[in-house]
Order: sequence, then C-alpha cells, then structure tokens
Amino acid sequence: MTLPFNPNQELASIVARFAPSDGEHRTPIDNLNLYRQSAATVWQHGAYRPCFAIVVQGRKNLTIGAETYNYGVGEYILTALDLPVSTQVTNVGSDTPYLCFGMALDSERLKELLSRVSIPRQALTAEPVRGIAVNAASPELLDASLRLLRLLDRPEDIPAMAPLIEQEILYRLLTGPNGPRLLQIAMAESQSNRVARAVAWLRSNYTQPLRIEELAERVGMSVSSLHHHFKTVTALSPMQYQKQLRLHEARRLMIVEQLDVGSAGHRVGYQSPSQFSREYSRLYGLPPLKDVEAMRNNAVAAE
Repeated sequence: MTLPFNPNQELASIVARFAPSDGEHRTPIDNLNLYRQSAATVWQHGAYRPCFAIVVQGRKNLTIGAETYNYGVGEYILTALDLPVSTQVTNVGSDTPYLCFGMALDSERLKELLSRVSIPRQALTAEPVRGIAVNAASPELLDASLRLLRLLDRPEDIPAMAPLIEQEILYRLLTGPNGPRLLQIAMAESQSNRVARAVAWLRSNYTQPLRIEELAERVGMSVSSLHHHFKTVTALSPMQYQKQLRLHEARRLMIVEQLDVGSAGHRVGYQSPSQFSREYSRLYGLPPLKDVEAMRNNAVAAE
C-alpha cells in the first residue's frame, strides 16, 4: 500500500539542509528565511514584522500582550503588521531541532494582487481583528510553500519562478481563514489600516514622547477609537507598544553594542534611570545589569 505523501517531511528536509546551524539563515529567494534551533529556549523578546511562517519540526510558544499562542508542525503563524512578541522554542533536541521557514509579506505585492483578483471585501466593514493568528496550513498552501523551497536546489529558476509562487502563497492566505486580517491592513479606508499607520509611526519614533492626541490626529482617528482599535489589533495599548519597543531595543544595545545601562535607557527615550530599570525588570524579570550578565553567561555556556 502506498503511504500518503507528507509535504512536511520534505519541507523539513530542505530547511535542515539549507539551515545547517542554529539561528536565522537568509536564502537566495527574496523575503524567504529559514530557522533552526537545536535546544529548547527560555523566553526571548523581539519583534515580528509582517510575515507568514510554517513550522516543519518542533513546537513554539509566542506571547503578545496577555495572549499566548502555541503552534507546531503543519501550522503557520501570520503576522499582518509589526508586533513586539516573546517566543519560546519547545519539544526539540539536537537530533530533532526546531525547523521553520518564514516569508516576509510585501505590501506592494499584496496591493498589486488585490488590484487584479476579486477577493470578498466583507472584512472592510467588520470590526478590526487581531493582527496575528495561528492556523493549520491547507494542502494548497503547503504545496505552494514546498514548491518555493524546492527552488533552493534550482537557483537558476529563482528569478522566474519565485515571484509567481510567492504570489500564489499570498492568494492562498487571502482566500484562507486569515484573509480578513490581510485585507483590513491593506485597505486604506479600514480601521486596521489606520492602526497599521499608527504602528509604523511608533516604530519610527519610539524614542520620542508619546502624545496620544497627536498620534490619533495623525492617523485620522479619535483618541478613544485609537485606543480601542489599537488594542484589538495588537493586544497592546499604544503606550504598552512603545514601551516594549523601547525595552527590546535597549536590551539589544546592551547585549550587541555593549552600551552601559544608563546610556541604553537614555538612547531609547528614558529620562529617568529608575523608571527604565523598573519597567525593564517588569518585562524581563531581572534588572538590566543582571539580565545582560545572565544573557552573556548563557551565550558563553552554549559555545
């Protein structure tokens, strides 16, 4: 009896070959990155840009605001706008590492596709939805993803074929359960698009004092509407969102660029060192100096 074809096995095989060591690996295909992690991790804090990612081995937890998502093999996570998140890889080992691939979502390609294809637009009049979701990948989505990864073994085909397959993946996402998320972010007249513009402004200006009235006016919303819809889409208030951006960047500055605590806090917009230390401890569980020392010690132990 012939066993049914399992695309996840071939996807895992390709990712494992082209991501031979732990970490993120870029590929010759624009917007496509591969990931490997050989051991379970503690919670790690960072930001997700708009992307579609499928787990092909292992499991992962992701927290945004007070919500936690758990997903594994055959499931994908869709992030429709920039979001600060915490992640944790689970259920892996050196022989069965966590393997995943992610495709960045190109807003211009999405708009170009929407200009040519008739997609139901009911989502435009609905209440905004969360900008992140986890779903089981459909057979059609897995098939298109597999064909995209197979191009890594045929680099001469990438310029001609990759854009076509990426467009198919976007189409599958738009016509799947997460279509409303992408539509609301893409359509200029939607509340979710206004939230996306507020998010983009915060990312570019996170070191500046946040004046909610000015931000609301900038994106064409009332203050109450901005608060309500921003939290609906991102699971965070604008102030919480800015705070996490600041603290994630301060942590990066201390670990990667080796800035001292005071300089890192000031660089990201904190005028009060005590406030910086207090908010940092609340997010990461340790004061800045102890947290950075622990991160460096863990990195040395892993070598």
